[in-house]
Amino acid sequence: MADVEPLLALHYDLVKVGGLQPVAAPPYDVIDSAQRAALLGRSPYNVVEIDLPFSDSDPYAHAAQTLTAWTTEGIVTRDNTPALWALAQDYTGPDGRQRTRHGVFARVRVEDYGPGRIRPHERTHPGPKEDRLRLTRATRTNLSPIFSLYDDPQNAAWKAIAPFTQSAPWGEVSDDEATTHKLWRVDDPQAIEAFKAALSGTELLIADGHHRYETARVYQQENPAATHVLMCLVALQDEGLTVFPTHRLATNADMEALTAAFGRDWTTEPRATLSIGYYANGELSTLYLKDWEVADAALIGKPEPYRRLDTAVLEKLILMDALGLTEDDISHLHGLDYARTPEQAKAKVDAGEADAAFLMNASPVERVRDVAVAGENMPPKSTYFFPKVLTGMVFNPLED
Repeated sequence: MADVEPLLALHYDLVKVGGLQPVAAPPYDVIDSAQRAALLGRSPYNVVEIDLPFSDSDPYAHAAQTLTAWTTEGIVTRDNTPALWALAQDYTGPDGRQRTRHGVFARVRVEDYGPGRIRPHERTHPGPKEDRLRLTRATRTNLSPIFSLYDDPQNAAWKAIAPFTQSAPWGEVSDDEATTHKLWRVDDPQAIEAFKAALSGTELLIADGHHRYETARVYQQENPAATHVLMCLVALQDEGLTVFPTHRLATNADMEALTAAFGRDWTTEPRATLSIGYYANGELSTLYLKDWEVADAALIGKPEPYRRLDTAVLEKLILMDALGLTEDDISHLHGLDYARTPEQAKAKVDAGEADAAFLMNASPVERVRDVAVAGENMPPKSTYFFPKVLTGMVFNPLED
């Protein structure tokens, strides 16, 4: 069962930095060099200086030295009492609908993956894990949170925290995607105990941040005192929780092999099976799997929820069988790229940066959970949880 605790958080002194707006940032893995420069243009204390460090010598040592300097100067300060941090994100999704998603920042005990504890839902890439591990070793701090889901049909956990979000937030920031993030510090002992009790019988499903969690497991083995990791916890039943797809791009593709695969396993005639969008040579079409037996045969031995994933079927039938990509190729983006929106995917094809785009469907949260419960990990980037949880709102020190 998940072991959830409040934080003795390290956080910005909002008076000294001018609020969260100048210092918060998107997750490091979606920031390019131009955006990093723009964020530092807002404030020299923007969190990218430590979470996405740059140095001609040792970027990780630079991050550690910078964090130490900020602490000494009082730019960041550590709480004297533990608290949970309630988060409300008001956003408009890629589908144009307005929603509010609710979450809570807390510390969660680091454990091996397994039933009743913590489950992953996607395979990970090796490179980011090494990067995050070196950063954690240097700073001895969780700088960015892991986004995890919990089952709470009665909404008991958020109900324990919600009354404390009726006042003005501790901090607020609007990001470049027009999402407003509001944060409240909750140190009421009864609310904390009620929140912990609501989660005491549930397992957690990692939605975003698998690399960071696996880094935390390695770091805890090296440093037994680092027992807990920073998470933002959201209920599976939260009305603001949505999942959008990440689209696939084939690069340096054998188009003849691709055409042959389409003729063998797919049709443009509508079927009550799985469908994907296909864009190449300026034309968009919809491909339907000819029969579910095709997927069952290709993914033999895999559980039924996995065999119904369009990302899993595409990976096996097209990326691997037709285009010859290996799991290592997929992990290292050899012959494969991704796009967040259909427009981005088609633009890359039109620009010659990719040969073809595969436009995927969103996987319902329930299917994500069913695949994880069946003991399987989805292909990388099978889900796009929107909006992202920002970095820089609170930090979790790993050593006193």
